[in-house]
Parts: sequence; C-alpha cells; structure tokens
Amino acid sequence: MNVCCLDMEGVLVPEIWIAFAEASGISELRRTTRDEPDYDKLMHWRLDILREHGLGLKEIQDVIATIDPLDGAKDFLDELRTLSQVIIISDTFEQFAKPLMAKLNWPTLFCNTLEVGEDGMVNDFTMRCEKSKLTTVQHLQAMGFETIATGDSFNDLAMIRASKAGFLFRSTEQIKADNPDLPAYESFDDLLAAFKAAL
Repeated sequence: MNVCCLDMEGVLVPEIWIAFAEASGISELRRTTRDEPDYDKLMHWRLDILREHGLGLKEIQDVIATIDPLDGAKDFLDELRTLSQVIIISDTFEQFAKPLMAKLNWPTLFCNTLEVGEDGMVNDFTMRCEKSKLTTVQHLQAMGFETIATGDSFNDLAMIRASKAGFLFRSTEQIKADNPDLPAYESFDDLLAAFKAAL
C-alpha cells in the first residue's frame, strides 16, 4: 500500500514566514528552509526576531488568516486523495496550520507545536520527533507502507530520497542543481502525473 507524503509550505500553500515578513515589514523573516538547512537554528533565529519586535502568535495568525492555498493546490490534493492515502508532513506548527487545513478540506497533517506564553509571545517550539520528515516516512515503511514524497526545501530531501519515488516541486535553482537526479516539477498537472506513474 502506498502513502503519498507532501510538504505543506511552498507545495500546497505559500510560505507562512514570507507572508508574515511582507505584512510586518521585517525582511529578515523571509529566510526559510530553502535558505537554511538547519531548522532548529532557523526557528530560534525567528523567535529572537519576534521577541525583538514584540510580536506574538496573534499577529502571525492574523496574517495566516489571509493566506489561501496555491492556485491549483486543492484540486491536486483532492484528486491525489482519491488515488492514495495522503499525509502532509510539515515542519510548521498546529497553531499556524489549522485555517490552512480548513481551506484544503482537512487533509491529514503531521506537524509540530509552539509553546506560547500567557502574554501570547512564542517562547519555544516542540518538534514532534527528531528529523520529523525522514523519521515519519521510515516508520511508515516499517509498518509496511511504500512512500512517495514531494517537497521544495532542504528539509524535504531526506524524506524524498528515502521514498520509493520522490520529486522536487517549485524548488530553488540551487537545490535542483545540487540534486540533478531528482525529478523537478513546476505545475500541479505534472506533479500529479508523476505521482500517478509512481503509484
């Protein structure tokens, strides 16, 4: 049995931190896992910037409420879910993802959790497990599933490579150049066709 494993930001929805950077005017927050392979380092850096500017969870959630899925993402996901079980495996946080999942008709999502103080400030975060994307596909495989994966960033590469088939989607030129053996797609039609062929 197959399970299709999808990254969320950059694949199905716009990058939350880029949207927040634009809304807040804090250009440093445009940095994502496309730029920084070390997610722990990236998140602590982000939290330091939020504290420096006195911004908390509510301000981020207000921006997230304005974000819609990428054009074509919902139709792609709806059709893929008729063909296979699908899990979105993301390094985002449940406090960010809920309104986006509603717009995608509530697919299954594995993600992480923010630790938020009574003052609404984000104090820290808890990862669901170490190397969450790779660990998740490895455990799915240990349960007898075959995985097919896609993503756009450094933190998706291990999940993609561990799967029986895997694809880059709307990734950076640098990541594509560094991984020339991985099929890379720009349209949902092409990505869906690749999943269908792998299934």
